[in-house]
Parts: sequence; C-alpha cells; structure tokens
Amino acid sequence: MAGFPGADADLCDAAYAVVGAPLDVSTTFRPGARFGPDRIRRFARPFDGYDRRTDRHFGELVADDGDLPAWDEVAEYLRFLEGELGDHRADGRIPLLLGGEHTVSVAGVRATEPEVYVCLDAHLDLYDAYAGNERSHATVTRRALETAENAVLLGVRTGSEAEWDRAMAADVTVVAPEDVRSWEPAFDGSAYLSVDIDAADPGFAPGTGTPAPFGLRPREMRDLVRTVAPHAVGFDVVEVNDRDDGQAAALAGKLLQEFVFSHADG
Repeated sequence: MAGFPGADADLCDAAYAVVGAPLDVSTTFRPGARFGPDRIRRFARPFDGYDRRTDRHFGELVADDGDLPAWDEVAEYLRFLEGELGDHRADGRIPLLLGGEHTVSVAGVRATEPEVYVCLDAHLDLYDAYAGNERSHATVTRRALETAENAVLLGVRTGSEAEWDRAMAADVTVVAPEDVRSWEPAFDGSAYLSVDIDAADPGFAPGTGTPAPFGLRPREMRDLVRTVAPHAVGFDVVEVNDRDDGQAAALAGKLLQEFVFSHADG
C-alpha cells in the first residue's frame, strides 16, 4: 500500500499523522468503504504539495502511518483504533483518519476528547441503535455525544422522525445545505471534524454508500473545512467507496489537504 502522496515527513517529526481504517461491516446500501483509504491515497497522487494560500508544504507536516486492518468485532476494533489515534495525539500529532465506514469516527472522537463534534453529513446519524446495532454507521452522532458535549451537523438533509426529535435537544445543532454559507462557529472550545463524503451532492461524489441528492458543493465543503480546522484536535473523511471513477476519493483527499493547510495556518 502506498502512503498518502506527499506525506513525506518522518513520523517522529510530523505534526499530522494519516491512519487508514478500512472498516466496512454495517453499510446498509452500497458496500465498499473498505477500499476508501487506499482509494483516497490513489486519487490524491496528482495533487501538488504546496499551498499558495497559506505558503505551506504538505510534505513538511504530514506522515502516513498506514492502515489498521479491520475485523468484524467492531467494539474491539474501535478500542484498538482509539488507542492508535490516542498515541498520535499524546505524541503531539493531529490524527487524520481515512475511512472506512463512518463508525470509525467514534474512535477518533474518543481518542481526542473534543468539546464539539462537527460533522459534514447528509444524515443525522442519531439512532441509538440501527437494526439492533449500537455501533452502526447510522449511530455515529449518538455515540460521539457520549464523549463530546455538543454536535454540529452541517449539510444534513435526511433522517428518521425519531432522529429529528433527538436533534431538537440543546446539544445538537443542524445546519441545512442551503444555510451552510452563512454558518459561523458559535463554540470556543476544541472540535473534532468529521467529513462524511455523502455530505456532497452525489453529482460531485457518487462513490459512497448512501448517496442523498440536494447536497453540498465541493467549494462549500472546502470553506467549511477551512472554517473549522483551526479549532480542531482531529479530522476524518469517511464513506468513500469504489462505486465511481474517483470523484469521491479525489474530493476526500483534497479536503484532507485543505484541513492540514488551514489547521497549520490557524
């Protein structure tokens, strides 16, 4: 497996560490998220490592620590993944997690213990259990709120009635796609930023497990990542699969770069 292109820093000197988490066990529509980490790396190959806006070099900041191969016992896998991400955090590196299904974000949140969970997503993911499974990709926000004090969900456009009822609580803020351009963070504490690639309209990123029309445009997602990055203690991009010609993976890889440049500049 090739590393993320341009992630050339020595791990001991890096400020950021890429970790792949190819978990793919609870997808309910189109599987293939196990191919996400490799695919994101592959379609990032043409990207330049220099960012003119921030005058930063990706290769001076980021190391790729490879994948943590997944297995079917999700609770155990998440504990191991949390430990690996926590080690990076303890050593002063910001973890950059490549999914895999969205469930892996739970490990990222637990490892970094943010005050706010910020997520770009088409779905609320507020089920307490989905089809009897408490560790499903559809329960991620609910599980994240067991660690974070609040959740901010950007670009959401679908959910069950029970999820929308839960979203009315004071610890959840939902920003519809048409409102993201005017959204500004209202929190002062640390954030964990998760990008479910299905936040994008499927016309831009069809390679995902549960596509939902009327979503975000890539520039809107980029601007949101730039806005949240300075507050963030961790980042992930998830739910990329192999059901397109690389559009979703390329967008995911570019958003990871944007996070690094904006975080380093913040």
